[in-house]
Amino acid sequence: MLKTLKDLFDSFTAPVGAPSAGQLEHTLQLATAVLLVEVMRADPAMAPAERSAMLAALREKFSLGEDELQQLVSLAEQEAQNLYDYHRFTSDLNTHFSQAQKIRIVEYMWQVAYSDAHLDAHENHLISKVAGLLHVTHGEYIAAKMRAKEAAGQA
Repeated sequence: MLKTLKDLFDSFTAPVGAPSAGQLEHTLQLATAVLLVEVMRADPAMAPAERSAMLAALREKFSLGEDELQQLVSLAEQEAQNLYDYHRFTSDLNTHFSQAQKIRIVEYMWQVAYSDAHLDAHENHLISKVAGLLHVTHGEYIAAKMRAKEAAGQA
């Protein structure tokens, strides 16, 4: 458990060069988790349903044990506290995720936003901004939003 967290920290301090497969996976997991945490933080009334939706999305996307998942979320929450832009995270996702995977991340973000049966304007703005940074087209963005809205029973 501690080795996984150490590997993640090492991925940020490693010398410039090709990251190992494990470091790359941790970086992508953290990038995804930070974006989902940011959706939760965008809504002033953070509901437990949003946290549950975030955890479900991370479980679906990555094969993590409960301890690893909790460590990832904890680290993502720490990163989000000091976040000043999304480029660091979206650039990693743009480099290593397919278009379909990036669309799925946007859909996860919508799932978190819709999980509390209330879409806050800040959540909407954040997801729109991140979708643009991920080079998700407007049509793909709307389709992801509609799938998440329907899944939340708000269609």
